[in-house]
Amino acid sequence: MKTCTIPSTFGDLILVEEDSYITALRWGRNADNDMTDLLEEGRRQLLAYAAGALQKFDLPLRIAGTDFQRAVCAAMSEIPFGETCTYGDIGKRLGVPAQAVGQACGGNPVPIIIPCHRVMGAKGLTGFSGAGGVETKVALLRHEGAGGFLI
Repeated sequence: MKTCTIPSTFGDLILVEEDSYITALRWGRNADNDMTDLLEEGRRQLLAYAAGALQKFDLPLRIAGTDFQRAVCAAMSEIPFGETCTYGDIGKRLGVPAQAVGQACGGNPVPIIIPCHRVMGAKGLTGFSGAGGVETKVALLRHEGAGGFLI
């Protein structure tokens, strides 16, 4: 496993690479940076996103978990920059309850890159598993110019 720390406007991020795939993105700092070409590209894309110059990530991802977790991550990845949908919307597409989608969304191992911040509850803004919680979710949505969410 190789990692690098990326300072960003959304907090310090740790990007994780395993076997030539991005497998995780966490908030925090890592003392060891094992820069690879893939981590450098991930760093470049995350900084471009934070600068407003990138709207869709293009990185090889490997999502650990069940087929359901991967299906929810795939559905979240299809939400366009600056738009939102609800857990119920994804649930209807996948034929499962909104609560199950919410749990899978909270277990997203690659937030920001897989935009779980774009998923809302039926009545508006909900929590966020990243550092800073809902405040970070709001910052990400504002950064993208996403409207229609309730604070």
